[in-house]
Amino acid sequence: MVMTTINKRHLHHVWRQLRYVSYWYFLIAAVICGLLFVFAYRNNNLTALKLRDQLISADKAGNHVQESLNTLRSYIYGHMNANLAGGPGAIYPPIQLQGTYERAVASAKQKADTANAEVAAKAQSVCNQQFPGASTGYLLCVQTYEADHQVKPQQIPDSLYKFDFAAPRWSPDLAGWMLVLTTLFFIIFLIRLVLEFWLRYNLKQHE
Repeated sequence: MVMTTINKRHLHHVWRQLRYVSYWYFLIAAVICGLLFVFAYRNNNLTALKLRDQLISADKAGNHVQESLNTLRSYIYGHMNANLAGGPGAIYPPIQLQGTYERAVASAKQKADTANAEVAAKAQSVCNQQFPGASTGYLLCVQTYEADHQVKPQQIPDSLYKFDFAAPRWSPDLAGWMLVLTTLFFIIFLIRLVLEFWLRYNLKQHE
């Protein structure tokens, strides 16, 4: 009987203490943090898309391309839900620097054309000495020399200008911490709710 009275007093004391901290507080906190998480989670993707658009503009203009690419890469690697992959039918990889690739190809062709122009001039000089006044031999000499010394444009793999950066599953940014807090508050809510039902049940058993 004495033990029952002590247990009942203890349960009443715990019950009075818990009443000051309602389980609804934790549920409301979980909902607020959950809403902030959704906002930040979506904003991560929107910001990544904005940075990609800035990169595409830089690629077309040919200005600060590497800087824009590094900024986008760093952002995606540091924020969850910053992936750029689209749905079915979207281009893959999602980042393709077409302008930079075409400029690299054009530059390689320009270098080859310049080198071949020098080869042609050298061919004329060499063949002039070998076949002075002999038109047929001179032409064959020039053609052979140019064919033997022809410079082909450097092949530029387009894969070097295509990128697909993967975002982390969790990141220590606003979205990441709000996800942690949402989970934490919801777990505390469940524990607090179960504890309240348990106390009520035990108090009734001691009546």
